[in-house]
Amino acid sequence: MNPAHLSLRILAVAAVSMVALMIGRGTPANAAPNVILVFIDDLGWKDIGCYGNDFVETPNIDALARGGVRFTNFYAAGAVCSPTRCAVQSGQNQARIGITAHIPGHWRPFERVITPQTTMAMPLDVVTVAESLQQTGYSTGYIGKWHLGNGAMFQPDRQGYELSAVINGPHLPGRYRVQGKSDFRPGADQYRTDFEADLSVDFIRSHRDQPFFLMVSPFAVHIPLGAMSSKVEKYRAKAEALGRELPHPVYAAMTEHVDDMVGRIVDAVDQAGIRDNTMIVFTSDNGGLYKRYDYREAADDLVSSQQPLRGEKGSLHEGGIRVPLIINYPQSKQAGLVCDQPCISYDFYPTFVDLAGGTLPETQTIDGVSLLPLLEDPTMDLNRGPLYWHYPHYHHDRPASAIRDGDWKLIEYIDGSGDLELYQLSNDIGESTNLASEKKGRVADLRKKLGDWRTEVIARMPINNPNYDPDRAGEWWNQNRGEPVDSDARKRFPPTELDD
Repeated sequence: MNPAHLSLRILAVAAVSMVALMIGRGTPANAAPNVILVFIDDLGWKDIGCYGNDFVETPNIDALARGGVRFTNFYAAGAVCSPTRCAVQSGQNQARIGITAHIPGHWRPFERVITPQTTMAMPLDVVTVAESLQQTGYSTGYIGKWHLGNGAMFQPDRQGYELSAVINGPHLPGRYRVQGKSDFRPGADQYRTDFEADLSVDFIRSHRDQPFFLMVSPFAVHIPLGAMSSKVEKYRAKAEALGRELPHPVYAAMTEHVDDMVGRIVDAVDQAGIRDNTMIVFTSDNGGLYKRYDYREAADDLVSSQQPLRGEKGSLHEGGIRVPLIINYPQSKQAGLVCDQPCISYDFYPTFVDLAGGTLPETQTIDGVSLLPLLEDPTMDLNRGPLYWHYPHYHHDRPASAIRDGDWKLIEYIDGSGDLELYQLSNDIGESTNLASEKKGRVADLRKKLGDWRTEVIARMPINNPNYDPDRAGEWWNQNRGEPVDSDARKRFPPTELDD
């Protein structure tokens, strides 16, 4: 036989063997990879085991990290939920769209500045990541919290998601529902993350033979706290034995409920035979909560701590925006690696489109970069520019913008105070030493970049408040009802744990 013909025959046999191997695994030949994005609400950087939490038990999430890449410098695009969710869907920094606060936001009518109104829904002309993946032949599904517009016309099914199961309401049985869907009914005694896991498993099973993108966005671990009693009692006993005050035992139980949900999703992928061809991404929409924004001593218990990070949800310090990210993708052949490169929520869009072999929309700016190279070499420099945040609202801190450029981070308060904070994160992850007075050249450089960026994206800015009253500046008002929020009248976290 001609040697050339022999070589071709060997290659043909090898190709057939590879096809058979892939089919044996349940993965069709040449199938595009599936993507599952698990997007937790308010989960902080230090709330799970693989990020150093030695109290909460998260074996399923930790297993994802051992089998994939864990990112240590990953940031939520916003300090609260709606801005980050907008960034994920659009691939843009949300300041371009004007969703800079959670919808509809908080209100302090007597503060020094009037903060801008947030855009109340993600515009329909935004080409979402789901729409881009649909154009590549993907089936798409959305399960859980949406918070990008309340009207029917602004729901996921109008933004590229074929399955839209938007769930509203707290965590406990009987207190949540699927918006506008009578055919999705949770069990009478079913905890919310269990129901969200059921819907996720059903989607995975029914789409195992075609490429799909599934975004799972539970309400957990957002307040009001609520969990099933056996887990709560376990953590109460554990806290007493260890002399621990944080995290709150109910919060710890909620985190374990999330871990159970992740375990069920991974098991469904395994049982469908598509594990080798499925990327599972686990992250959060903003930093963890320490105490409610309008906290009074008699109002609520403390929730969690992100130490050594400073701050919490609603601030631009690290505790408010640095969050976990785990990417588990067996085809990358990397397991148990750690990536220290700074990355951000709007990087998901180009990453998923890159993985699918699709093209980014020509009609909108994409601020993110693909993270796929980091799955092969987590030490690779992406050669990206600075990361920016714009949060011109009162919440757990004052209105501010921030920039991270390399190891340096500048926070500029835009509440009329002119306050500046400069930190070198490589030496000061806790942001304990403000170097602004010592590094004036560095401050000037970063402040100019931040200002130029705000101009580029037409960022909405606060304006002076003619009704400023320093004696009433701390009052929170309800925007919907136009009346003060009575924080002291709010009950402590109620005894919401139910029996399993």
